[in-house]
Amino acid sequence: MEKRRQFLVIILSWHILSIMVLLIAIPFLGVTSSDSVNDFTHTGSDQATSSLLPTTAPVNSSSNDSEEANGPQAPNCTINAEEWCPENENCSSLGGECLDCIFNTSCIYGTLQTVNCTPKPSVNCTGERNFKRSYHCRYCYQLPSWLTWCNKSMECALNQPRSYYPARPFYVSTCWAHSKELCIGRRCFSKQLPCNWSQGYKWSTAMLLSIFLGGFGVDRFYLGLWREGIGKLLSFGGLGVWTLVDVILIAVGYIGPWDGSLYI
Repeated sequence: MEKRRQFLVIILSWHILSIMVLLIAIPFLGVTSSDSVNDFTHTGSDQATSSLLPTTAPVNSSSNDSEEANGPQAPNCTINAEEWCPENENCSSLGGECLDCIFNTSCIYGTLQTVNCTPKPSVNCTGERNFKRSYHCRYCYQLPSWLTWCNKSMECALNQPRSYYPARPFYVSTCWAHSKELCIGRRCFSKQLPCNWSQGYKWSTAMLLSIFLGGFGVDRFYLGLWREGIGKLLSFGGLGVWTLVDVILIAVGYIGPWDGSLYI
């Protein structure tokens, strides 16, 4: 009985000390709100839109459940890309969606090639209408992510049960090749992308809360896992065992935000 009392006193003392340390550390946490993350995402999407197309593209949502994603969405592949082509611009500087090029499909992947191009019949441009452009031998769907514009999904969850396969979920996105990048095949295509969106939860904050206030379930409450948080609160972190386990699981990234988003 005496040992049990000593154990409880140690647990309570640890939590009191943790609260004091956390109060001192709060000014140094620098928690980033989800609003600032959303603003950053929106700004990045706007920049991607302006660099992808010669003119502003219509903001149409594709059919990949990404209507709630921040920023402009990639237009559906049924959109007539020729409507984006500028008028009275030099023909040789037009984007790939405005050109008809005869590609060599038997080239070696990644090699630098030269192709003969002409503007599409409905495009009005100045200068020579027959010209040569350089490109790297690859299909449009093989372009790296920084040369494509793809929809972002905010409905695919990351933290699935351990029996879920695959462990890292994916979603199908509508993508367009960068306007100035020539590539073989369709410039609009579907691509499987990993779920990688964030709602502003910081791993460092979750880790500190788990170490210093995990016995009260504050780490779980912060991540939106309120059921587990109540359980930890009522059991004083499972008398320390649950607290220690959660510290390890958060440290390795096994436990994340309730909505499946990534830490920032």
